[in-house]
Amino acid sequence: MASEPRAGESESRRAAPRTKRGERTRSALIAAAREVFERDGYLDAKIADISKTAGMASGSFYTYFDSKEEIFAALVEQVSEEMLHPHVRERSGITDTRALIEAANRDYLLSYKRNARLMALFEQVAHIDENFRRMRVERGKAFAQRNARMIRDLQQAGRASADLDPMITAHALSGMVSRMANLVFVQNQRIPFEKLVTTLTELWVNALRLTSE
Repeated sequence: MASEPRAGESESRRAAPRTKRGERTRSALIAAAREVFERDGYLDAKIADISKTAGMASGSFYTYFDSKEEIFAALVEQVSEEMLHPHVRERSGITDTRALIEAANRDYLLSYKRNARLMALFEQVAHIDENFRRMRVERGKAFAQRNARMIRDLQQAGRASADLDPMITAHALSGMVSRMANLVFVQNQRIPFEKLVTTLTELWVNALRLTSE
């Protein structure tokens, strides 16, 4: 017997919408799910409430998702994509490495702030759903791999310490930024935003022993 999709499974058994209307309907359901999950929490959220919030019949939900777990996974995917691929260089035109690190930290922190209630919820669900926990680990690994590539490039250019293991360093520095974001935006530790950005960027630069271009 096939098992129900769980929160950690990123691929839906439903085909992607083929029309613009279908895409809008699916997006509306995800937006409604976000509202319900943030309001009621993961365990108490109900498909009927998600459908009602989206202004649809419950039957419409099952056109796009098989379960509450699956729409939660879709919501995670949406937020993770926003945070993992900010395209800072392409949007800003910044080429200076220090300025890029600062811009990336700023974008991540702003995104975390916008999604703070969901980020807190994601952390809670990771403790009760093993599949979702694995998904979070994979997302963290993808984030670290992106930063590790940047660190390797800087090492090859002679601008970052060659003694550092790129992947370990990326995990450590990414984890630092993530935990500080949680501390400030979820646990409500009062730290001025600009001071937070500046300090985290300085720690990145010092850890890499970044030299001028």
